[in-house]
Amino acid sequence: MNIKSAREIKLMKEAGAINYLAHKEIEKFIKPGVTTKQLDKILHDFIISKGGYPSCLGYEGFPGSACICINDEVVHGIPSNRKLKDGDIVKLDFTVRKAGYESDMTRTYCVGNVSERVRQMVIDTEAALLEGLKEIKPGKRIGDISHRIEEYAKKHGLSVVEELVGHGIGTKMHEAPDVPNYGEKNTGLVLKPGMTLAIEPMLNLGKKEVELLENDWTVVTKDGSPSCHFEHTIVVTEDGYEILTGE
Repeated sequence: MNIKSAREIKLMKEAGAINYLAHKEIEKFIKPGVTTKQLDKILHDFIISKGGYPSCLGYEGFPGSACICINDEVVHGIPSNRKLKDGDIVKLDFTVRKAGYESDMTRTYCVGNVSERVRQMVIDTEAALLEGLKEIKPGKRIGDISHRIEEYAKKHGLSVVEELVGHGIGTKMHEAPDVPNYGEKNTGLVLKPGMTLAIEPMLNLGKKEVELLENDWTVVTKDGSPSCHFEHTIVVTEDGYEILTGE
């Protein structure tokens, strides 16, 4: 795995800042009646206006600037004319590239009056991400992050999607190593300062099993239960970590 220089980390932080601001901007437009294609266009234009590029667009043929998933869709939802409805949850997952370096961030948003059970899942999934981040510092291992996310998820009644994982990130959207959201302590790669990772728990309210739709992109829960997704890009520092997709 590549150890990033101070210059590279600075560029990734600039890309991450645009990603964060794009998420803050899109919050204003998430309401019943808006289409996922409209959200995608807003995000695309905003990212370009800030000097970044939405690198999901065209990635292995993906047709949107963002992956936009509703309810039981786990990842890689294709923007379309589908309208958000009151009670939905919508996941916005997108990468921003600037000066050749990537950032990756996902948030799940509640649309109108979401049931208390689903709203709690959203709270718990974001909390699982933050719990996993607590394990990040030099000398710890990837499995320590994975185990803590899994432990938190199960404690709060959520299942962990096992087919989809976090990852390294840098000049490419996906780099080594994989960062699963389940696993054993004291296993996997040892963390070192300068490593950059995208940590992203994907947790379901029902069972963990997922399946791929016929469009060859969108992954959904097999039992139709709601799924939630949060993600940050981070860098391992000398004494912990820093979130690069933040203020």
